[in-house]
Amino acid sequence: MAITVVDYNAGNLTSVMNALKFIGADAKVSRDPDEIAKATRLIFPGVGAAASAMETLTKTGIGEAIKAVVKAGNPVLGICIGCQIILEESEEDGGVKTLGLIPGRAVRFKDEPGLKIPHMGWNQVNFTREHPIMKGIRSGCDFYYVHSYYPQVPAEYSFAETTYGTQTFTGLLGKDNLIASQFHQEKSGEVGLAMLKNFCDWQI
Repeated sequence: MAITVVDYNAGNLTSVMNALKFIGADAKVSRDPDEIAKATRLIFPGVGAAASAMETLTKTGIGEAIKAVVKAGNPVLGICIGCQIILEESEEDGGVKTLGLIPGRAVRFKDEPGLKIPHMGWNQVNFTREHPIMKGIRSGCDFYYVHSYYPQVPAEYSFAETTYGTQTFTGLLGKDNLIASQFHQEKSGEVGLAMLKNFCDWQI
């Protein structure tokens, strides 16, 4: 089953496509909202700012196309900014309304003495609930992060947590056929590739 990777000028596509190629996945990149809306399996990656991402998603119609795939019940994976954009809002730039697919908001790390923002590098991800995307992966493995904002969601939508400084945040969240990670699977070595493979094999 082919995987469609969303291109909305938010970068990070090469790393995602290289990782999918490495695990033998049949994947294609698309910025055509009609094509995206018909995807049977979708990855929504990206890095950058919520406001510019939402502007592009709105102007191109890609945002509505992503909503259509979620509504159709097909598997969808959000990565990094793709994890934050599926929430209701981001506090970035004074407040940005986002896609509203899962209750919650993206919030900035609080300043702490000695704490570098953005949070950049490897950090431990502790699973709090089971999900098919975690199959065969041990809780407590390290995944790669690059972000200044993180998803704040009700506990029922949180599947894994990470602690940075004194702040514990949701690193993996989901609802029904939608799953999203703040960390980058495509930059997380063997465990990241294993999680991408699990997503490719996930049957709703």
